[in-house]
Amino acid sequence: MRYASHSLKRSLPLVATAVLALGAWPATAHALGGKDDNAPARPSGDASGNTLTAGVGTSVTVKQVSGGKGGGSKPVVAVDPNWKPPSCWYEPVATPEELKDGVEKLKKGGDLVHVTPSLSWGEDLMVDHYEKGKEQSDGAEGYKNFNIGKDGKFWRGVMNPDVEDTFEARQCETNLFWQDAQEIPKIKNAPTPKILAGYAYNKVKVPDTKVELKPEGKSTVKVPTWVWLDKGKFEPVKVRAELPGTDLWAETTAKPVSLHLDPGTSDAETFPSDGECAVNDDGSIGTPYTKGSSKEDPPCGIRYLRATGGNPYQMKASITWEITWEGTGGAGGDLPDGTFEGTQDVNVQEIQSINR
Repeated sequence: MRYASHSLKRSLPLVATAVLALGAWPATAHALGGKDDNAPARPSGDASGNTLTAGVGTSVTVKQVSGGKGGGSKPVVAVDPNWKPPSCWYEPVATPEELKDGVEKLKKGGDLVHVTPSLSWGEDLMVDHYEKGKEQSDGAEGYKNFNIGKDGKFWRGVMNPDVEDTFEARQCETNLFWQDAQEIPKIKNAPTPKILAGYAYNKVKVPDTKVELKPEGKSTVKVPTWVWLDKGKFEPVKVRAELPGTDLWAETTAKPVSLHLDPGTSDAETFPSDGECAVNDDGSIGTPYTKGSSKEDPPCGIRYLRATGGNPYQMKASITWEITWEGTGGAGGDLPDGTFEGTQDVNVQEIQSINR
């Protein structure tokens, strides 16, 4: 893939200037395909005829390739509190014909056209810049007759929907610009495999962390409770993200590496002492309880030292997932480990004695 030499000048969303030029700020804006600005972003960048189906939301497609049996309801949470997913990037959104179609609808009374995620233009500005080819006030080049006859697409910034309420998400405000086919623009926040991998990070859904306990139902004071997870359920989870209209893709893989136990009370001991149970070679964690093991210390487990007084302990079991990625052109690397936590009730009874 070639990276084009692209000279772009940043166009800030000067709302006051836009309102003067357009007459008024509308409730909705045309998204080059008639998508309601208040509707959810569509996860597709395909076009139907001359109508672009994607709005200001991202067209990145995401799918789970493997793993995640009985998937959890939430994504993993990064261990590193300073790590953030990509906030915004640029994507191809319209062919010359699709942009012309959007402007023709605008001339007939349609809604305004998004030129950035937060700024929309009316007929005068769109016609001057994209049809007549006039320069913008900041010197950005114009596009005569929408560049019809040229091979490429117009690109526009998008915000990561997972963090769209942040300042960082509003840093892709260069106005709708042209890029030749098979080229990625040389501009800050241009899409890369690493950006796609970071976007896919929050889409990694892992199984609920519910561990097996023995004895079941009730534990007994000072008698070890064995904890384990069967192999297979906690296999690596792989998520693939692709940006249509480019050759860019990334696969983000989460691999379970340890289980951390928090008994839910200070009146307890864990096995191992730090509460970190490693993943075995076969993908399981801990060892299942077998008959005759009651007097042994488990490789992964808890010994409660005080009985519950009617309210069960809230035992927490959290899986640490090691996260890596690979993408277009052999790119790849590591992302921060992630965790997923589950809470289970544990009732603990006193040792039962027999009166003779």
